Amino acid sequence: MQIIPYATQSIDETDLQAVQEVLTSGWLTQGPTGPRFEEAFAERHAVAHAVSVSNATAGLHIACLALGAAPGKVVWTSPNSFVASANCALYCGAEVDFVDIDPVTRNMSVSALTAKLAQADREGSLPALVIPVHFSGLPCDLAPMRSLADRYGFKLLEDASHGVGASYDGQPIGSRYADASVFSFHPVKIITTGEGGMVTTQDAALARRLQLLRSHGITRTPGEMALDGPPHGPWYYEQATLGFNYRLTDIQSALGLSQLQKLDAFHTARERLAERYDRLLASLPLKLPARAPSATANARSSWHLYVVEVLPGAGVADRDTVFQRLYEAGIAVNVHYIPIHTQPFYQARGFRLGQFPAAEAYYAGAISIPLFPTLTDAQQDYVVAELKKALRA
Repeated sequence: MQIIPYATQSIDETDLQAVQEVLTSGWLTQGPTGPRFEEAFAERHAVAHAVSVSNATAGLHIACLALGAAPGKVVWTSPNSFVASANCALYCGAEVDFVDIDPVTRNMSVSALTAKLAQADREGSLPALVIPVHFSGLPCDLAPMRSLADRYGFKLLEDASHGVGASYDGQPIGSRYADASVFSFHPVKIITTGEGGMVTTQDAALARRLQLLRSHGITRTPGEMALDGPPHGPWYYEQATLGFNYRLTDIQSALGLSQLQKLDAFHTARERLAERYDRLLASLPLKLPARAPSATANARSSWHLYVVEVLPGAGVADRDTVFQRLYEAGIAVNVHYIPIHTQPFYQARGFRLGQFPAAEAYYAGAISIPLFPTLTDAQQDYVVAELKKALRA
């Protein structure tokens, strides 16, 4: 039986050739291809600075550090995400809390954020940093979040791991509203470098801080050194801060640069398939993905995922049964995500079931069905036919 995955990378001969050229160039890492990828990514996302990293988790970590997450500080994020969106705050010694999701968009709820901020303001416990997550590639409602950040004095860090190439109000994600944005290049994402990520920002000083943090905190720039007088020699460097080895290789950057040139084609294919799912699934007992982050904002999703929610009712199977039936039919569906606050690690930190009901209600019915650029109409028709059967109680 042929297995249809929920997502997979799209690699062609141009990608292989780009990687091969680097393999024979003499520069496997810290060469010229990394900066070229950063420049191209920044241009594509209309942002001044892009800093490549070994993976998006590393990007979230150093972005949190650079934006002030530290012991005694609190960071808020969405419970509907991968655990990295919260873990990154703990890596910095900060505490983490969550803001419930909007049940339609599945993104952080602006109304819930507004209410939680007002309460925190009264209690003197405002967050230092808020990390909204562009779930499945649909942008969060960024304009009111930016206004809240300016009002209450917190930094805004977009977890745009799902959002390469997505846009909000006519502007690319990562370009306008957040202090920094983190993107992922994992194989199931929109473009891939195998593993890898990117942090974007308009702030030159912040970008330089991120560059130091991703490479051991080391500088070779004379103006950044503490040394009195000239450097000892061309080999000389100084460690200016405690950093990490979070660099992306030239091999990975070559693949990313090649993949980036296909981004528009990937999006066109994903959008077409998503619109086709909308038509084919319209009559089924399912909640389908939202198209906009709010009634007043327009956006273009990257369509990293196509997530349906099984609606309970007479004659309708439960989510677990539907999931199992699809798997048995050779469709490797998935669930994104188990709410972070329900994980044993976070339960041990004091979080409890029922604390973020919208995220828990979403999780109870969610299934991510196959969506990737090379999914054929015939495969999609098969997914829809099997889903129809699987939904019957």
